[in-house]
Amino acid sequence: MDNASITDLWDRIFGAQPEPDSWLVLATGLVALAVIVPHGPWRLARNAVTIAHEGGHGLVALLTGRRLDGIRLHSDTSGLTVSRGKPHGIGMVLTAAAGYTAPSLLGLGGAWLLAADHITALLWGATALLLAMLVMIRNAYGVLTVVVTGGAFLLVSWLTDAEVQAAFAYVAVWFLLLGGVRPVFELQGKRRRGGAPDSDADQLARLTRVPAVMWLVLFHAVSLCSLIGGGSWLLDR
Repeated sequence: MDNASITDLWDRIFGAQPEPDSWLVLATGLVALAVIVPHGPWRLARNAVTIAHEGGHGLVALLTGRRLDGIRLHSDTSGLTVSRGKPHGIGMVLTAAAGYTAPSLLGLGGAWLLAADHITALLWGATALLLAMLVMIRNAYGVLTVVVTGGAFLLVSWLTDAEVQAAFAYVAVWFLLLGGVRPVFELQGKRRRGGAPDSDADQLARLTRVPAVMWLVLFHAVSLCSLIGGGSWLLDR
């Protein structure tokens, strides 16, 4: 590949794309909401939130010096990330806290990129993260889910025009921002009914002696603040 080709590729990925129309930003938000609110579509789409959730656990485990053994994604939209290291301490706390906060924080980062009109960079960045995560997947359903999701990002970023890329990117970011809110309420409901005794909030309570309800408050705060902040960036057209 010559220098001109490398420059063209760099500009294609990291250059700014045309700002989408306001109607597209609003329409993609409504599409994401229509997927998240009804139970049927959410049951399938929640797999994407699980990818972000478990990816958050895995990434923070690595960043805090833990050894990541593998990630499993299941057809019931649950997941499991296994890491090795001290069973207590700040690294373990941050790893446990990363799951429910990851989708919303990823959505916030995506909204920042879209506000700067870096649509293609967002699509390629998401593809790269999914490819890195694929290396650590340890079950067939997890591989299928990550490959399908990453393939969708790659094909859209490589084969479609700017308007399609923008629509896809905005739906994805709206989905993370809005979809990051619902799992926290679902967890709260399960715990109220006596379920999910080993949830991330309960693990954090055992690690820190801070009540699980306070960790739920933190999860709610992160998801709602990310939605407000990210939504403001997206709508400020």
